[in-house]
Amino acid sequence: KPPYSYASLIAQAITSVGPEDEDSRMTLSDIYDYISDHYPFYARDDAGWQNSIRHNLSLNKGFAKVPRAVGEPGKGSYWTILP
Repeated sequence: KPPYSYASLIAQAITSVGPEDEDSRMTLSDIYDYISDHYPFYARDDAGWQNSIRHNLSLNKGFAKVPRAVGEPGKGSYWTILP
């Protein structure tokens, strides 16, 4: 098991899209993909850790849900790190 908290794994995923960009954001599915691609311990078909990721995103005040723009294709909202 990697030595990182779920919050740290989420932050790694979101900042991977552009740490210099204040608008770094990622969908939940993309967060799952990043974590399972970089840490094989977290299998994409294992619901346990994914529940923990959702729990952390919802309750950790360092993360915020950002709705998609009107008319933007795709499913679900984005998640970002609050400054």
